[in-house]
Amino acid sequence: MSPLNHTNTEVLRFLLIGIPGLEKDHIWISIPFSSVYLLSLLGDLAILFFIKTEPSLHEPMYYFLSMLSISDLRLSISFLPTTLGLFLFGVHEIHAASCFAQEFFIHLFTVTEASVLSVMAFGQYVAIHNPLRYSTILTSSRVIKTMVLLTSRNIILILPLPFLLQRLTYCHQNLLSHSYCLHQDVMKLACSDNRVNFVYGLFAALSTILDLLFITFSYIMILKTVLGIATPKEQLKALNTCISHICAVLIFYVPMLSAAMLHHFARGVSPMIHILMADVFLLVPPLMNPIVYCVKTHQIQEKIMGKLCPKRS
Repeated sequence: MSPLNHTNTEVLRFLLIGIPGLEKDHIWISIPFSSVYLLSLLGDLAILFFIKTEPSLHEPMYYFLSMLSISDLRLSISFLPTTLGLFLFGVHEIHAASCFAQEFFIHLFTVTEASVLSVMAFGQYVAIHNPLRYSTILTSSRVIKTMVLLTSRNIILILPLPFLLQRLTYCHQNLLSHSYCLHQDVMKLACSDNRVNFVYGLFAALSTILDLLFITFSYIMILKTVLGIATPKEQLKALNTCISHICAVLIFYVPMLSAAMLHHFARGVSPMIHILMADVFLLVPPLMNPIVYCVKTHQIQEKIMGKLCPKRS
């Protein structure tokens, strides 16, 4: 891998590493990546199709689910084409402008997914605490306004990241340590002062932690409400409605926090582990969320079975 020949970011190119030590096997590694990518797209598109075409699914809960699927789709599209190009065709180079744009979209859709999960947690609380007023509290217009507001907030929050990277000078190394572009990965290559990038990147990451705290608080309130229900059977029924969302939260946050902890506290670990954890963080949620919601949501199950087996339904 050659060092940079230019300091002008308009002509600068970075090199993606892929998986070190397995360069000869990249073509084989692309098969599971492609399969996961295809299944993720099909799953999320199927959920969006059923929610859009079935009037019985035009409810706030399913609007939240459609927003989660849209976020997963955008997250997959933002990084997997570059990764598959690397593994399938050996395209290691990526132009600086494309790299900065990619890291913007990856971070934007990551914080957007965290925002969607936090709003869904509030929706779960309203549904359990005050089910009779659920449809009047979480109206369609309020749901849409809330997500527009959160999306605008996230864009404003993440938009400075690519410009902060662009202001840095890159003069010695251009080898990235992942198969796609991340803010913290790119800024390490700068030979100019990157303290502003570090502080602002930490501030941007804090938003997902705040969303996690809000989700935790929502579930504390849910648990308090459930414990006030008269019979154990009704308590289990109420908690069962939260299983899908709890799984989605775990699927999103466990890989993300694991990758972050490895990055900061386990630097002696093999680079391959860091790279695989970073790939898992972006691959698993778009794949697993449609599966979890199709398995645990009775209405979606019925619609899918009705389409696949119309005579039986």
